[in-house]
Amino acid sequence: MIAPMDKSVSPDAIDLAYEHPTIRFVTVPEFHFTSLSGMINSCIVVPYILYVIWCTMWRASHIHLRCPGNMGLLGCMVQLLFPWKKKSAKYAGNWDPKSKQPLSYRMQKYILRNTFLTKSMQTLVYGEWPDCTKNILPFFTASYTESDKVAVPKKTMHDGVIRFLFVGTLTANKQPMMALKVFHSLIKTNNRSMEMHFYGEGPERVELSKYIIANVLQNCVFLHGNVNSEHLKNAYRHSHFLLFFSKSEGWPKAVSEAMWWGCVPVTSPVSCVRWMLNNGKGGVLIESLELCVQKVTAILNQSPYLYADMQRTGMEWSRTYTVEEFERSIINLC
Repeated sequence: MIAPMDKSVSPDAIDLAYEHPTIRFVTVPEFHFTSLSGMINSCIVVPYILYVIWCTMWRASHIHLRCPGNMGLLGCMVQLLFPWKKKSAKYAGNWDPKSKQPLSYRMQKYILRNTFLTKSMQTLVYGEWPDCTKNILPFFTASYTESDKVAVPKKTMHDGVIRFLFVGTLTANKQPMMALKVFHSLIKTNNRSMEMHFYGEGPERVELSKYIIANVLQNCVFLHGNVNSEHLKNAYRHSHFLLFFSKSEGWPKAVSEAMWWGCVPVTSPVSCVRWMLNNGKGGVLIESLELCVQKVTAILNQSPYLYADMQRTGMEWSRTYTVEEFERSIINLC
């Protein structure tokens, strides 16, 4: 395993120590090209990193890349020197050919899908996309096992509190503030009892807290921070809607997990989300705050069968992607 390691930061409560008796961790210097000093430093350390990658790949019987990223870009280039070795790559970002992405990401995608340059490689991407080369394979990520296929409490639109939730890091990319503003607009336009629960931590927490206080939402909006998986499962099971408007994703686990527990996702159509939601049959696809409020309000005021159909479609799709199926798929690649 070749990667930089930041020893100055302790793992968060939801992180696990990256240790295993059969893993040898090869540390290399961190590098980036986002500043002048970073570019100068990168010119010094990148040749050394390339040498370390080459030596490690030379000894390997199977080469696996994790893209996109700085290390992924270097790995993509060095693997070209080993056309006879069996290789795989997981592109964990957005494979959508129409999406706007940094140059380094586009370079990695070009190398991975070019069967003339890249030999003996299977590249795993999230979702199904047109015009893919033969080495591009649709893939998935799993959160739950077969034993998690338990019944979900019945959720209705007419009795009790309508519960919304946001799951993810509280960063600008995930747009938790947009989720809060959508919820606030729903409260103002619907005479219903509603709650909004945020699960996750990040720098946007400060602005969320200010907005909650300024708009007197303390009795219906709650910031829970990071919680363990069992707590999160319970939140999904008892919530009606997930509000998730991320700008960039690969496989948004919050969306697939919500669908597993019958929590209907209301989300932006980023990356493979449109495919995950079967073009809106398993959830609500939106591109603006105003349209989101309109669509959710329509579901709240229409026949309960519309919500139930979305629940059922989402659960049936999500529960095909189990940890056991994930492990079987990985074994088939080796």
